[in-house]
Amino acid sequence: MRASLSRPSLAALVAAGLALATSARGEPVVKSKGEANRVVEVALDAGHPIADPFRSVELDATFTTPSGKAVKIPGFWAGGNTWKIRYASPEAGVHRFVTACNWADERGLHEARGEVEVVPATGANALYRRGPIRVAADRRHFEQADGTPFLWLGDTWWMGLCDRLRFPDEFRTLAADRHAKGFNVVQIVAGLYPDMAAFDPRGRNEAGFPWTEKYETIRPEYFDRADERLDELVEHEIVPCVVMAWGYHLPWTGIDAMKRHVRYVIARYGALPVVWCLAGEVNLPYYLEKGFPRGGEKQTRDWEEVIRYARSINGLGRLITVHPTGIEPLSGRLLYADQGLFDFDMLQTGHGRREVLAPTIHALRASLDARPIMPVVNGEVAYEALMGTIPADVPRAMFWSCMLSGAAGHTYGANGIWQLNRRDRPYGKSPHGGTYGPIPWDEAMRLPGSGQIGRGKAFLERYPWQRLEPHPEWASWAGSEGHLPAEVPYTAGIPGGVRITYSPLPRAVALEGLDAGRDYSLRYFDPSQGHTTEGKSFRPDPGGAARVDPPQNATGDWVLAVRPEPTGPR
Repeated sequence: MRASLSRPSLAALVAAGLALATSARGEPVVKSKGEANRVVEVALDAGHPIADPFRSVELDATFTTPSGKAVKIPGFWAGGNTWKIRYASPEAGVHRFVTACNWADERGLHEARGEVEVVPATGANALYRRGPIRVAADRRHFEQADGTPFLWLGDTWWMGLCDRLRFPDEFRTLAADRHAKGFNVVQIVAGLYPDMAAFDPRGRNEAGFPWTEKYETIRPEYFDRADERLDELVEHEIVPCVVMAWGYHLPWTGIDAMKRHVRYVIARYGALPVVWCLAGEVNLPYYLEKGFPRGGEKQTRDWEEVIRYARSINGLGRLITVHPTGIEPLSGRLLYADQGLFDFDMLQTGHGRREVLAPTIHALRASLDARPIMPVVNGEVAYEALMGTIPADVPRAMFWSCMLSGAAGHTYGANGIWQLNRRDRPYGKSPHGGTYGPIPWDEAMRLPGSGQIGRGKAFLERYPWQRLEPHPEWASWAGSEGHLPAEVPYTAGIPGGVRITYSPLPRAVALEGLDAGRDYSLRYFDPSQGHTTEGKSFRPDPGGAARVDPPQNATGDWVLAVRPEPTGPR
């Protein structure tokens, strides 16, 4: 957690003025300087051992920004006698802080004061230069702190903080591959993983487990290793979507310990440009519970208390969502009466082949129709190669159909990566006794779907994608051949401007609602190979309709972009 690519020691940061040395209440402190949106770390020494430090001490810091805004954030126990505060801000100028400890006589922790001078960011990293993501003014999309539109393209590394993906070499290899393909989010769990019981050895990292058994105390050394991995994602311009825990851990930890876990994770990582997903499969009980997958109602209700607590300590305003399981309503927000708990909605719409299209689009439209308006991301659907049965065209169809139906982004998943299978160390059996397949992570990294979806994102970014609105009435099949439910053309566009249509089958498409008096340019995109070809311009019939055939030799899905050609003298 350093404001440097070389990750120097804390002592070196203090000497360089990039982290703060602080003193007891009211005394002068060393002033420090850091760049906008980068982490500045403040270390406090209690000066003596404290019994049960994780549970007995609660530390906060209130920063006053140059514009006068008060920002209160939690601190965390870093091991031994040390507590830390991590802070970041996009606002240039001097930020002053004072700490508050629930033990007022702890002079090393209570009423420590200091200043951070924030200067403009340097370097090319877009997460530092443009800032963390937020909800855009239209409430349908994301943007960065400077207003740059952000098209969420996520990858699924649920178990990415465990030691089955070696750090730094293997972790860096996977991060570099995803960055090169255009992924800008990774969904990753903070130690309390899915698909295993508590304290399963497969959940360890190099320092062990995140908690001691019986959830008596957090283990900072586990999170020291997690720091390195999350830093690495950010250095690759990838936003960590940090999942606090898989939902079924809550009945094991209890609400109090889960709140402490959440507080610790927010304190430790909230200064990074992260997004919070409070729980994975929030409504799914443990796999061996009677009635599984039903019966998670109490667990879901109990998570609401934890979510509310997380909102109350989320001083840096990172976005909050929750991940549902793949049973109705397939939406995190629609599990709760108070949908104001969330900044955006996350869906899970099932694993299968194209029969999953219908529930996927139904869930997406239900969320888009709900109020308050918020961005929607499909956070889990149709992992490529899951159980060896899902080919690349399925996750590709999910990406295009969701994006052209109004989603703010999309998350891809590859079997072998979410569990981190290894050639020398397969994941093995899930609690239910079966397996999801043996493909190792480095082979899964090269599955074609990830590159295809990355190229799809790049194609959309050639256009003002954030202004595209779904218009299902603008396109349909030109013929009467049969097809699966929801296996239809998907169109989004700007009235009077560009339209993009995804055709999941190699069939002609009938376009409607065009301007009968205008010529239109036509561009084909091959979503499998990533090739773009120019088609012949056309003029709609007097009713504003036109038939567009698929590109020559098309054998699968295809994408069409049409836009009105300029009018007037040439």
